[in-house]
Amino acid sequence: MRTRNWPVLPLLAASVLLTAAAPAPDARVTLLNAMADELQRNQKQLKLQNHEPPYFMSYQLKEGEQHGIVARYGAIFLDDSYRERKLYVDVRVGSYEFDNSGPEEYDFFGGGRGSSYSANKDAPIDDSPLALRTSLWLVTDEKYKAALSQFLKKKAENVYAVEDPKQAPSFSKEKPATYVQQPVAFPFDHDRWARVAREVSARFKAHPEIFDSEVRVTADKVRRLFVSSEGGRIVTEETMYGLHVTAVTRAEDGQLLDNSRNYYAPTEAGLPDDKKLAEATTKVIDELLALRKAPAIDPYTGPAILAAEAAGVLFHETMGHRLEGDRQDGEGEGKTFRGQVGKQLLPTFISLVDDPTVRSLRDEPLNGYYEYDEEGVKGQRTVLVDKGVLKGYLLSRRPLDGFPLSNGHGRSQGTRKPVARMANLIVESTKQVDDAELKKQLIAEAKRQGKPYGLIIRDITGGNTNTSSYGYQAFKGMPRMVYRVDVKTGQETLVRGVEIVGTPLSSMNRIVATGRKQGIFNGYCGAESGNVPVSTVAPPVLLQEIELQRTVEGKDRPPILLSPTEGTTASDEVK
Repeated sequence: MRTRNWPVLPLLAASVLLTAAAPAPDARVTLLNAMADELQRNQKQLKLQNHEPPYFMSYQLKEGEQHGIVARYGAIFLDDSYRERKLYVDVRVGSYEFDNSGPEEYDFFGGGRGSSYSANKDAPIDDSPLALRTSLWLVTDEKYKAALSQFLKKKAENVYAVEDPKQAPSFSKEKPATYVQQPVAFPFDHDRWARVAREVSARFKAHPEIFDSEVRVTADKVRRLFVSSEGGRIVTEETMYGLHVTAVTRAEDGQLLDNSRNYYAPTEAGLPDDKKLAEATTKVIDELLALRKAPAIDPYTGPAILAAEAAGVLFHETMGHRLEGDRQDGEGEGKTFRGQVGKQLLPTFISLVDDPTVRSLRDEPLNGYYEYDEEGVKGQRTVLVDKGVLKGYLLSRRPLDGFPLSNGHGRSQGTRKPVARMANLIVESTKQVDDAELKKQLIAEAKRQGKPYGLIIRDITGGNTNTSSYGYQAFKGMPRMVYRVDVKTGQETLVRGVEIVGTPLSSMNRIVATGRKQGIFNGYCGAESGNVPVSTVAPPVLLQEIELQRTVEGKDRPPILLSPTEGTTASDEVK
């Protein structure tokens, strides 16, 4: 430890010094002003002779800080921290009605033409306004050239295209926002989390059947500075802490089985304490050992209850992605719900909203909360489906016919181009029953269909879906804890070896009732604009019919020898 002895000043002198000292300038605002100055310079002067100047520009600087600790077998495998700054520059040529934007621009920037600076999106981590402006100058130049080339290409292609009278404008006109958030604290107790990671990962050494496991603790902070030629000036800060316990084993028939517990919180204090984490780790172990012994079942079509988290994933994959505005346009999109506003999509007792303004539910934080999206638009509560009827879409600044404005859902990871994405998808129901009644209805429906059993899916890993026109409009869910419910006795038996499959419209219209208590599924969603934090809030649902197909059969042998940790405990470690 390094110390330094400071001279002792008289009390009066110290008071004078403190009073005279000016408040430290906010470095964020200094950089924001530098960004605004460079944007204004380019807006006034950037123009290639005989071609259009930009009609819109925006600059975004994202500063990321991360701490990560990973432990396995009672030892640290990764202990890392980093800090970076990246730039996203949006330059548009033409007009709000018709500009260079389109699917092709994803691939054009950084392509074969242009200087070596075209892919350089780094920003200085020093608070140097001049270095930042220089970086922005180079990227803006390349983006303008790319935008101009793409604009000319689009104009040429329109000669051959049939004119669409319902074609929406290229970009929405939004009221610029000015907002500077107070700095957000970002503590990280490194020694504590290293100890926790070691101790929790060591728990798995007593169970050699579980041949691999990992404990991961992460802390992420993103500071975002945004300016636009419309006058937008925004500074936001977001923190996300994560704690993940994952373990893997194989059943005797070779099927790979995994289990986990994942926790997210906007503050370090929101992560689970040692007692809660110990209980969760015990459940991970017990469930995995039970899954190893559970029978594999054949493909199934019949009634099922999806617990709250599993139901949330179902709505996320079947409805949420298909109601993202950018998916209602473009040749490669399936456009499942395009032109369906005002029509019945879901049972009349189901409503669906997406609300990034909700920070928490029953004191549990929601991952999808944010103030402003990546396009400088305030996040807004959006009613998607009301009493089964489609009311609207999730919108970025790419308008749709009948929806000229963004509702603050233009989101992206890092420096990717923002598109309309989910935030906090919330399912509401007016046809609610308690859990016992829901199970009773499941058994009754299975009997009516002549099935020997129904299913209860209590936990799910996640899911995926295809929304493009190149393939089937289908979705898949990966259930983890599936229980077979005997129609004669009501007895529940843990089973394994299946995954949920189906088509959106068919599956969602088979919901016959829901439970009362909404559950929360926090996680990250991956799509064209990267991985963004999201939440789903949903009650348990009873489906009249669900289809489960067999998972990929694993035939790999487990490790031939027993683990060297067989019979050891954490105290047996060599120190």
